[in-house]
Amino acid sequence: MNYAIIGFGKIGQALAKAFARRGIEVSVATTRAPESFAFEAAVIGPTIIPKKLAEAAKADIIFLAVDFGSHPDVAKVLPNWQGKTIVDVTNAYGVPPEELGGQPSSRLVAQAFSGARLVKAFNHLPAAVLDQDPAIHGGRRVVFLASDDDSAAAETGALAENLGFAPIKLGGLSEGGLLVQARGDTWGQLIFKDLVKFDG
Repeated sequence: MNYAIIGFGKIGQALAKAFARRGIEVSVATTRAPESFAFEAAVIGPTIIPKKLAEAAKADIIFLAVDFGSHPDVAKVLPNWQGKTIVDVTNAYGVPPEELGGQPSSRLVAQAFSGARLVKAFNHLPAAVLDQDPAIHGGRRVVFLASDDDSAAAETGALAENLGFAPIKLGGLSEGGLLVQARGDTWGQLIFKDLVKFDG
């Protein structure tokens, strides 16, 4: 299983740090040449590998950490995303619901990435919080997952565990997924809720 993060802003770098803390290799890419962000990647750690977008798109699990409006451009990199899991980290805050056709934003992302299995996850925490070690006070920071594909959710949940987080499944995109999505200028009810799970 190999991993990639597309988008290397604050959220993309926070995700890269989570991989680096566990020594897990991950490709990182943007629409720019890899040389333009190689230094930032090297500072995070040796397991963070800058690549061209088309190369990073070959990964099995891909974190989509770009502005919501940029997702169609990323989706054009491959004609078909069959066999891949897209972890949708985008937030469509400020996008009028009518522009989304009344659908959850992650549905539009799923449609753009034809053939992929989509999991909405890692998007409810601000970058500054996601950036921190998820081990806190003897517990683990919670990340929410929503997906219409149970096996993709399980796979993403297992990766979240490996990265030190406590995954909590919310169900499908149209039910639990709405709790972690913006609707116009309103945030979902679980957005910014920084929760810690204690195993006992």
